[in-house]
Amino acid sequence: MSHPAQTRPVAAPPDRRRVAFATVVGTTVEWYDFFVYASAAGLVFTKLFFAGLGANSTLIAFATVGVSFLFRPLGAFLAGHFGDKYGRRGVLVFTLVLMGAATALIGVLPTFAQIGVAAPILLIVLRILQGISAGGEWGGAVLMAVEHAPANRRGLFGASPQIGVPLGLLLASGVLALVNLLAPGQAFLDWGWRIPFLLSIGLILIGHWVRRRVEESPVFKEIAERRERTKTPIVRLFRKHTPLVLVAALVFAGNSAVGYMTTGGYIQNYATKPGGLALDRGPVLWAVTASAATWLLSTWAAGAVSDRIGRRNTYLIGWGAQLVGVFALFPLVDTGSIGLLALALIILSAGTGFTYGPQAAFYTELFPASIRFSGVSISYALGAIIGGAFAPTIATALVSATGTSTSVAIYLAGMTVVGLIATLLLRDRSGIPLGPDNEAEQAASPLRF
Repeated sequence: MSHPAQTRPVAAPPDRRRVAFATVVGTTVEWYDFFVYASAAGLVFTKLFFAGLGANSTLIAFATVGVSFLFRPLGAFLAGHFGDKYGRRGVLVFTLVLMGAATALIGVLPTFAQIGVAAPILLIVLRILQGISAGGEWGGAVLMAVEHAPANRRGLFGASPQIGVPLGLLLASGVLALVNLLAPGQAFLDWGWRIPFLLSIGLILIGHWVRRRVEESPVFKEIAERRERTKTPIVRLFRKHTPLVLVAALVFAGNSAVGYMTTGGYIQNYATKPGGLALDRGPVLWAVTASAATWLLSTWAAGAVSDRIGRRNTYLIGWGAQLVGVFALFPLVDTGSIGLLALALIILSAGTGFTYGPQAAFYTELFPASIRFSGVSISYALGAIIGGAFAPTIATALVSATGTSTSVAIYLAGMTVVGLIATLLLRDRSGIPLGPDNEAEQAASPLRF
């Protein structure tokens, strides 16, 4: 579908580059914090915080990874409300500080052996704060990037906050792997694991400084100048666009269920678990780091490709590649070879990158300007719950019940098909004008039913 040139002026090139850099840095910091926890859940927390809970300690540790997702909608609701009423930038600064504070506090928490059941309770409270922050972060970063971009490069600019996620995983896995070298064996459990959490303090200062230097979204500036801000954006969103929110959420669910096999810490635990593959922790972390680099490159490439062939077509390529990765994953991992484990994760990451790179532009083009922050944030948060929230927990339970990883592959393939179907239910609106002048066109449903 072709669209006339936008009537509003877009940001000048230096401003766009500054915004892109700010969204990459801020999102990387946010997701570094998030993934350090997810990796530590499988490697550390089962022993230090949940060991007193018996044989189900691993299952409970992974459940705490999922608990934060249940609070993402709260963060999305709050960020969407304030972002649509008062602007995108302020919300982004607040979510960054909240995430960093929660992560740093985890780094100084006493363990179960020191304070008993209070330790896992405090850990869960801080994980909840991480979930609230993550729920508000993504939508704001996406809108800052895409609403500053020219219409024919939204996919590329929208990939900026998207690559912050694999960059966060890359940084988290790399730091954990380095700390494992500096504090091997028992030293990692005694004190080494705390270092990645405490490093968040420095990262947060950098991210805060960068984000404070960017201009507010030009779309929101125009809405504010016209005094057309919606008083109750969430009410309006659900009154008029509930089916769209649900279908958009299912698109992300298909990606996040598969992606959280590594970002949720499942593969790290599966590969290193005593009595199972029992691979060394360090090489596994380096394999995850390599997969994160692949995810980064494929995410960036997918954003650029979507500007040429459309968001929907890019997604369709991604779902096919992701399905190949799902069925190759466990046959390669179960060989017990580090090289084949790395290959499996790289293949999987190539597919998940192509079902993640176009998402920023795709979501932004689905919703009207006045309720866009609420629409993209809540769709993303719901998709994270349906897909990634408890994927590691579900995978653990499936292997326990069936005794085989094949059941996990079938589950992940099913979620991939859900994402594919949801994508087919949406029209491609690449290039649609994003400003308030075109609210009527934006409000027309992109659903194909």
